Amino acid sequence: MASNRHLGRIIALQALYEYEFRTLARDPSVDIDLITSKDVEIYSEILGDTEFVYSLVHGVIDHLKDLDDALRPMAPEWPLETIAGVDRNILRIGLYELTVKKDEVPPRVAINEAVELAKAFGSENSSKFINGVLGAAYRNLYPNKESKDENSEQTGQTESSGSSTN
Repeated sequence: MASNRHLGRIIALQALYEYEFRTLARDPSVDIDLITSKDVEIYSEILGDTEFVYSLVHGVIDHLKDLDDALRPMAPEWPLETIAGVDRNILRIGLYELTVKKDEVPPRVAINEAVELAKAFGSENSSKFINGVLGAAYRNLYPNKESKDENSEQTGQTESSGSSTN
């Protein structure tokens, strides 16, 4: 059964954003599993693989400190805490897929999906910012592929990945 991973990433973004917002508000009842299950339930019939959402959400949360520490030097003029919450969580998802899930998600897919999330849910300049930060992460992670993939990364940002299965 094919799953709609793009929708899965949208749901994960919603859950991570709500979790972060409620955590920062010191909500004592915040529970990532309850938040995620509520969001998954709405789309479960068309989503297919609900485990993908849980895996993505838990993966980002389990690696949150490492992801945030890695993101800070990639956009030094924008302290992570000042970046819009939606953009911050999109960056976390994208970097998680670029690093931890690199054997399951091709780098181009991880970046394109993050850019698409930014276009849909971020501000006017979010997609360019997300593309720039994750592009820098890609170049740092795969320095030998930079010259070979540079053109495809730049052109890949305009492709819609809404029908992607990754």
